[in-house]
Amino acid sequence: MKSKFTLFLILFAFAFGASAQDRTKATYVGTVGNVVHVPSIASQAAQNELPPARVKKSVMQDGRASRNLIVPGKDPQIEDDFFVRNPHKLTQALKGRTPSLVFDAASSNSQPTDPAVGVGPNHVFVVFNTGFRIFDKSGNPLTGQLSPNPTIFPNGGCCDLTVSYDNAADRFVITFLGNGAQIAVSDGPDPVNDGWYVYNIAQISDYQKLSIWSDGYYMTDNTSATNKVYAMERSKMLNGDASAKIIGFPLPGIVRNGFYSPQALNVTNNNLPAPGAAPIVYLQDDAWSGVSQDHVKLWTIDVDWATPANSTITAPIELITTPFISVFDGGSFSNLSQPGGGAAIDALQATIMNQAQFRKFNTHNSAVFNFVVDTDATGGELAGIRWFELRQDGDGQPWSIYQEGTHTSPDGKHAWHGSMMMDMQGNIAMGYTAMAGPNTPDPTSKRVSSYYTGRFANDPLNTMTISEELIAAGNQNIPGLRYGDYSKIDIDPVNDKEFWYINEYMNNGRKDVVGVFQIAPNFNKDVGVVSIDSPESGTLSNSETVKITIFNYGEDSASNFPITFQVDGGTVVTETFSGTIPSATTAEYTFTATANLGTVGTTYAITAATNMAGDENTDNDSLTKSVTYLEPNDIGVSDISSPTSGTQLSDSEEITVTITNFGGETQSNFDVSFNLEGSIVTETVAGPLEGNSEITYTFTQTGDFSSFGSYNLSAYTSLPNDSDTSNDATAVVITNQNCTPTMNCSSGDGLRLFNLTTIDNPSECEGYADFTDQIAVMDPDTTYDLTLKTNYGNQYVRVWVDFNDDFVFSQDELVVDNVIIGQGQGSGTFTLTTPFVVPADAAIGQHLMRAKTNWNAPVPNDACEETTFGETEDYSVQIGELGVGDSIFNESGLTVLSLDNNVFDIKAETQGYSKDLQLSVYNILGQRLLFRKLENEGGTYRYKLDMGYVAKGVYLIRVGNRDTGRIQRIIVK
Repeated sequence: MKSKFTLFLILFAFAFGASAQDRTKATYVGTVGNVVHVPSIASQAAQNELPPARVKKSVMQDGRASRNLIVPGKDPQIEDDFFVRNPHKLTQALKGRTPSLVFDAASSNSQPTDPAVGVGPNHVFVVFNTGFRIFDKSGNPLTGQLSPNPTIFPNGGCCDLTVSYDNAADRFVITFLGNGAQIAVSDGPDPVNDGWYVYNIAQISDYQKLSIWSDGYYMTDNTSATNKVYAMERSKMLNGDASAKIIGFPLPGIVRNGFYSPQALNVTNNNLPAPGAAPIVYLQDDAWSGVSQDHVKLWTIDVDWATPANSTITAPIELITTPFISVFDGGSFSNLSQPGGGAAIDALQATIMNQAQFRKFNTHNSAVFNFVVDTDATGGELAGIRWFELRQDGDGQPWSIYQEGTHTSPDGKHAWHGSMMMDMQGNIAMGYTAMAGPNTPDPTSKRVSSYYTGRFANDPLNTMTISEELIAAGNQNIPGLRYGDYSKIDIDPVNDKEFWYINEYMNNGRKDVVGVFQIAPNFNKDVGVVSIDSPESGTLSNSETVKITIFNYGEDSASNFPITFQVDGGTVVTETFSGTIPSATTAEYTFTATANLGTVGTTYAITAATNMAGDENTDNDSLTKSVTYLEPNDIGVSDISSPTSGTQLSDSEEITVTITNFGGETQSNFDVSFNLEGSIVTETVAGPLEGNSEITYTFTQTGDFSSFGSYNLSAYTSLPNDSDTSNDATAVVITNQNCTPTMNCSSGDGLRLFNLTTIDNPSECEGYADFTDQIAVMDPDTTYDLTLKTNYGNQYVRVWVDFNDDFVFSQDELVVDNVIIGQGQGSGTFTLTTPFVVPADAAIGQHLMRAKTNWNAPVPNDACEETTFGETEDYSVQIGELGVGDSIFNESGLTVLSLDNNVFDIKAETQGYSKDLQLSVYNILGQRLLFRKLENEGGTYRYKLDMGYVAKGVYLIRVGNRDTGRIQRIIVK
């Protein structure tokens, strides 16, 4: 997924796969069966209002609980997200507007709240997971919080409400999950006073997402069944006709990995495309089995309502994208750590976010959609939003990627949970969630909050140019890991410019907040400076050229207006921009006057501004930029990127550094050195390295890190006449960790016996000790005797239990702390019995236990550090009443069979237990590589684990639930 791409690959999509002539016939044909007409909400609302007791705390048990499946190591993350590394100068440079209206629209303790909004000419219809509410366009409530069942849906149900406004028909369309998918279409334009035609589509199983197309309502389904998308006869459903047909289709060639969310394009306004060729989109990540390159798949559906069996779906077209990382934490939902120690919450990975939108223009058709990506290629995480605009020349024509980008939030915040849409001018708005990331200053002031960004139609491609604007700030952390599931943006059909966005946050409880804002120009006359393009920090002079970019925020074209600049608040230089700037367009201007910036080491503040007569919004007129006349000669090593601490480091590790030119002059043929434990290697970098820039350099000489332990590594430059030597060098400590259980058999006197309840293990000193199949069954708040035996004295022993199952043995998990066997003694047989205390709050279930010895010295704090004439042995411990915690497994428990090519056949067997189990795969640093839900098949749970893409070494497998599990160790060769 990570590789270097040129701009050409960003701007153009390549279509692969079968030709559009390859079509699959519909795989289901039927009718909606029956229709129930429900009277107006106004006639029944009082009896169905949700009292506080009904708004209860509950975690939704929907299909989002399935994890996405990746192949561990298949997608090596080499570089951070391309668009994050290569931002345009106008990225978030244009000032947005404060939302015109913000209000809390719903209160719910559902986890998550599933907020969505539909906006009509006179009404705002808000839904959440288990209820809904209707407002006027000023945010005044027209109803209380109402229960969907039976107010609109008389057939029962649970959750996952969605709402859309069918602009062409002037109707509201609501969906509800339960007994299949229920669909309600208002029988008039007033959702309060008109009634509803309610249909039940029993074939839908989960995460129903409805979209409006010219010839039907289209709904996708999170299912493993053949039919994954359904077309419903819209024209008849609008009239309450029970003979309305429903046609089901597969999605040929789709790779689905646990939960997935294909979406049909939804028509944004009342300008419907020609019937047919309804597009369905879904992302495909090359970390998944069966996907060789990151891409978006697109299918089109042609329905034949006269002869439904003739309806077809095309083979998918593959639109190759710029590489992305769509899966977090091996597929687990516990992703983004909240500030101040809050629980990690769901990033909503591998999901096309609600909704994918379609709009016709005079020259083309556009589609926009987004999904979350991890922009950080390291082991850390920083969520961003990958967004797309697809285009076709006209109805039914081929689609291609017109532009794509990755939006990140300022101050290192996470950004995710987006929803995007275009207005009548082609401007794009995107609402989303953001909160503090790993390096955000003052993180507790940046809790989960609602924001928006956007771009004007004529802005540079691939760029969200509008600065992040706050809709509403959250004041608490989200409880639990489930968050949002989806948000939704809609547009006011009255002016086709004003966006309404709803999102989940905490405001003294779980709330869904609505923000109303506009991208399109709001004034006739409004211009401003959005960037000062030159000069830049570097080697400056007393006659520097000043170049600026101006943006026309207004609806009228702008020309012949004054522009100014000044340095450090000094003399104002005024000139006239004589060209013409169309509405929502940028233009560059170079002043004929120059700036005096000729003193070395000085930082100057340059302010540029517009001064147009009649400007209706002067808040965005000016911009200030600081530039520094840098010392000419100043370079240094600013980072050592490889090697990094880990396991199985070799004797020939590449050493890669980042060299930064802090000065203004270009440097060539300069020396750079590394010092590895006193051994210095110096090489010459040819360059050129331009002023105020950086390069990556890999030494031709490698380093030896093969022995276990820590290494001091530093790197530095040696530039003659360097003006600041304090920034020349960078140092790191590299640790080659050894977490594989080992034995030192050279003296034959290590640990000979480990005896603890059901473990009675005579160690055999075979050079590798994996005893995880031996399980000690124990109770919390209980003391047990641990008996240890050695064949030599002065042996120190530590024992850990990994109570939190992160496969990292920390100090707070010590249960035996450096007891000494045969203290001060030499050869001989020595036995020691010591208490083993299981804490009262110990997590119930099976956990990994590590016993570690050292001769003549205490066992170190690091459970992975190699010890002298010592050994490490791993066992399992089952915490819980005897036999209870482990009773879901039968005698076979968990077995792992090693097949060819590092594929492992995992089999777990249970007794009297049929719920789903969870498979986790960890490396020996405790990093989770895979998280996968396993379904019961007659008491057996099976999975083929492909480890052919990971580095050789030891890995740990856990299969179980929250309360109990089994652990096995595997070796990848």
